Amino acid sequence: MAQINYYFATVSPYTYLAGTRLEEIAAKHGASITYKPLDVIALFARTGGTAPADRHPARQEYRLQELRRQAAKAGLKLNPKPMYWPANPAPSSYAVIAAQSAGGGDLGNLVHAITRACWAEERNIAEDDVIRECLSAAGFDPSLADKGLLAGAETYASNLEEAVNCGAFGAPFYITETDERFWGQDRLDDLDAHLSGRL
Repeated sequence: MAQINYYFATVSPYTYLAGTRLEEIAAKHGASITYKPLDVIALFARTGGTAPADRHPARQEYRLQELRRQAAKAGLKLNPKPMYWPANPAPSSYAVIAAQSAGGGDLGNLVHAITRACWAEERNIAEDDVIRECLSAAGFDPSLADKGLLAGAETYASNLEEAVNCGAFGAPFYITETDERFWGQDRLDDLDAHLSGRL
């Protein structure tokens, strides 16, 4: 069975724009997914990237155009300058980690609900009430927002270290068990083709 390590950030617009396509591709190929939320700004700093706010104005302008185009292609509503961004990604990331450990719900829908709250619903994903609603909507116990915080913090930090060591440098980033690496939601078709044996 194929296995995909999924490195992502709950504050990343491109993680939001991925929707649940990864989960659809994994189901098609019988692949499993391990969700690895991380601090993408720290990942940029460790791997030669630049935080969006520190990029040259030309790059910032291009990013806004690209977000608009990618959202249109995905059929998703997106505010390129949301009210609560950048929010603290740690609480929502800890919730995803706790949910993966607990099981019983839909992790793909949870990640999408959290990112949608930020990028389409003008909600603060650092707030416990928002996280609880996302957990509940994805079939998880909303009290997971308050559980396993120490383990969540440790896993969150180790996900960053693992990403750096595995060659990831942005989010979303997909790495297969054969070390094939795919960066960005716009490479999901390539991941699909790889799992099909066409790439």
